[in-house]
Amino acid sequence: MAKKKKEDTNRDELTDLLAESLNKKFSKTHHRVAYFLDGSEDSPTDVNDWVSTGSTVLDLAISNRPDGGLPVSKIVEITGLEQSGKSLLASHVIANTQKKDGIAVYIDTESSLNSQFLQAIGVNVEKMVYLPLETVEDIMDAIENVILKVREKNPNKLVTIVVDSVAAATTKIESAADFEKDGYATQKAIILSKAMRKITNLIGKEKILLVFTNQLRQKMGAMPFADQYTTSGGKALQFHASVRLRLKQVGKLKDKINGVDEVVGSEVEAIVVKNRMGPPNRKIRYNVFYRQGIDDFGGWLKLMKNYKVCKQSGPICKYTDTETGEIVTFSGKELESLCKERPEIKEAMYRDTCEAYVMKYQHEEPQDLDPDIEIDETGL
Repeated sequence: MAKKKKEDTNRDELTDLLAESLNKKFSKTHHRVAYFLDGSEDSPTDVNDWVSTGSTVLDLAISNRPDGGLPVSKIVEITGLEQSGKSLLASHVIANTQKKDGIAVYIDTESSLNSQFLQAIGVNVEKMVYLPLETVEDIMDAIENVILKVREKNPNKLVTIVVDSVAAATTKIESAADFEKDGYATQKAIILSKAMRKITNLIGKEKILLVFTNQLRQKMGAMPFADQYTTSGGKALQFHASVRLRLKQVGKLKDKINGVDEVVGSEVEAIVVKNRMGPPNRKIRYNVFYRQGIDDFGGWLKLMKNYKVCKQSGPICKYTDTETGEIVTFSGKELESLCKERPEIKEAMYRDTCEAYVMKYQHEEPQDLDPDIEIDETGL
């Protein structure tokens, strides 16, 4: 982004003087503390890079902008029940980090990583740093070490750190104890709370994406209309994460293999339960195939049909380019080959999808709330 000249800003002299004074006062302990968010300079809150999740529709739901995804320099938490695709989504983020010539670090607390599947979805396992760690203390020490090394050697290098998962991580005190019940196990929450206060600001100044996966747990005594689930490790990660996703398996995909019906994948629903990059509570669906990962084109086609970007009649879909007026017909299975053969059509469909789906912020006076608007009081 081009920097504005000082004389072009609308700030008065006293505002500039105040910022200069604050930066001078804290110069010994901080590189800089006072910024202006008018686009004239980069601030720690700016997101200048994104890493794709492997799903075009999920990227849009999170970033609320074209070519988005997970925000670099932020913390992301991916939650869900078992078999909801948390580790798979994190693995796609690893693969897409490497496609951007970034460094991928995978911290595995479950000892369940499958290198063959990683290679199937595009991860170069020879270049990925794999850390099988057990305790929260070691995990946080490793993350801090990566951050400091990157800052020292190459602060412009993209790095993605995946911690899979928080729920499976133990603590040094818990690891040294026996298997008897020992009261309230709060050590993990206390350690995470301290670590988040340190790490959040550290990665905010670096090109580092920090992704945690976490398992959902049933809340005891939760009211029927309230959220029925919580996560391991206390509230610190929930507070410090800029994006929180909740995944849920909503269906199974079947196909014939050698004439026999087999379950070959699942349909996943993703809810953006917290989002500082765009509007929260957006919900999308995509398919996951066990042999190849996320079916990006299938999820994209669902979104285009929902938002009337293309229309379907029987097995045939019809798309009309809003700029050229060209009409393109194809079946659902032909979308991927169509996009490869005609990249200009892919670009046009993506443009129209973004135009229909991206929520635009209103800078003018807000309009009155529609009295008939639907209000959902059932929670998530």
